[in-house]
Parts: sequence; structure tokens; C-alpha cells
Amino acid sequence: MKEMKLKSAAKINLSLDVVGKLENGYHLIESVFQTIGIYDTIEIKLNDRDVIELSCSESEIPCDKRNIAYKAAELFREECNIRFGCKISIDKKIPSQAGMGGGSSDGAAVLYGLNKMLETNYPIEKMIAIGKKLGADVPFFLIGGTAYVEGIGEKIKSMPSYSGRIIVAAKGKEGVSTAEAYAKIDSLKAPFHPQTKKLTEAIKNGGNEAYLYFGNIFESAVSLQSVNHIKSVMMLNGADNSIMTGSGSAVFGIFNDISKAISCSRLLKSIGYYSEICNTIDESFIIQ
Repeated sequence: MKEMKLKSAAKINLSLDVVGKLENGYHLIESVFQTIGIYDTIEIKLNDRDVIELSCSESEIPCDKRNIAYKAAELFREECNIRFGCKISIDKKIPSQAGMGGGSSDGAAVLYGLNKMLETNYPIEKMIAIGKKLGADVPFFLIGGTAYVEGIGEKIKSMPSYSGRIIVAAKGKEGVSTAEAYAKIDSLKAPFHPQTKKLTEAIKNGGNEAYLYFGNIFESAVSLQSVNHIKSVMMLNGADNSIMTGSGSAVFGIFNDISKAISCSRLLKSIGYYSEICNTIDESFIIQ
């Protein structure tokens, strides 16, 4: 196979807590990750030039070795010891600096695609080991769906499906530096911790009451006017719950009525926010 085109999903954190810090500075998390149907489109074309080339629809995103998709191709080439060149093009639809894992999803998609195109057929354990070298969220996207995540993001346990739920994702123009957000977490005194264990039990019991236990500790540390405003708009327009995802700055709301979700998303767009309607999904990648 010489070329592949695939869609790569975003994620949200139904719950996100910071429960400790290692001596090397990495923070320990406890979270429930969920893939959602907002996608970047990745096109990979193999060639014999022994060079990795990358292009992206967003001009502000670097297209060199700083890009995680580029790093993924470079790392996979080292791991499989097969000399190849490739052209990777990314059509971005997942917003950047949003806490929705767009970069990590792209990197995981490149690993996934190359594993199929080169017929290396690495098992998931091997793929996760490679993904860990790229970033904490990459292994999750290689699994997808609903997952309980611990450690620095490397301990992943698949959970019962929480797919098919109606989500509105929205974001203002403000972005959040992950490093800055974690630094602010360190300065919090007696922060409110999400009820992640109760959330996992609710999902295991069918998920109908899971929204009651959504939470994100970073909301206590990252104070953005757009986050608070979007949450307020969602809750006043039919959302069962609304929280920030990741370290920010995107917000998601969960709805049980598609007409209310459509009206809310339209209102958010009219105000000037990015807003999309989607569903929670079980798979990270769709081959086109």
C-alpha cells in the first residue's frame, strides 16, 4: 500500500484530576478519556526518497521536526528499520490549544497508518510502547473509545462503551499553555477533586447518570472568561452538564436532545466561538 487517507478523532476528558507529582516533574493524573467525532484528516503517501515531508492546512502549526506527526514518522522508521520516505498532509479540524488532543491524535494516526501501509503488523502493545515516546496522550488514541487513564497518561484501561452521546464542543480564541496550567495546579490549596471513581462506576452501570460526575481540576487553576461564558451558555440552553476538557481551553456540553444541541451550537457560533456538534465514539481512526 503506497498511500492512505484516514480521519483522526479528537478526545475530551469526562473527568480529569491531578493526584501527585513525580521527582522528575511529571504530574500523575486520574482521568476518563473519550474519543469524539471531530476529526483531522491525515493523508500519507510513501515514496523512495528517504525524506519525510509534512504540510498542514493551518499555517501557524509547524511542519518540521517540532510537529508530533513528523516525529511519529521519524520514530516509526527507526523502530521498524525500514528505509522509506513519505509525504504527510494534515487537514486540521480539531482546534489547537484546546485540550482535545489534536496533535497527539495526528501522531497516533501516522503510527497507525504506517503500521498498516508497511505491513509491519505490530501488536497494540508494541504500538503503545512507540506512542509513549511521542507524548502522554498518544497511547490513548491508539486504543480509543472510553478509557480510565492513570500515571502520566501511560496506564490505560478500556471501559464499557460510552458512545452515541450528543456533545457540543466549543472554544474561544484564548489558548492555554499546558506547562503553565500544570504550574498553576501546583499552587492550588485544597482544590476540589473530581469524582472520577463514581464516574467510572456510573459508566459501568450504563452511563445514564455519568454526567453527574464530570469534572476537571484545571477549572480551578485556569481562569478564562471564555470558558466560564461558554459553560454558562451551554447550561442555560439545555446541556445536562458542561466542563472544560484537558488543561483547556475548549469546553464540552452533553445533551440528551439533539434540537437543543443544535440551537446551543448555533448560538455559540453567533457569539463568535468555535462550536461543533458530534457524538462520543468508540474508534480513533476511520480509513477513507
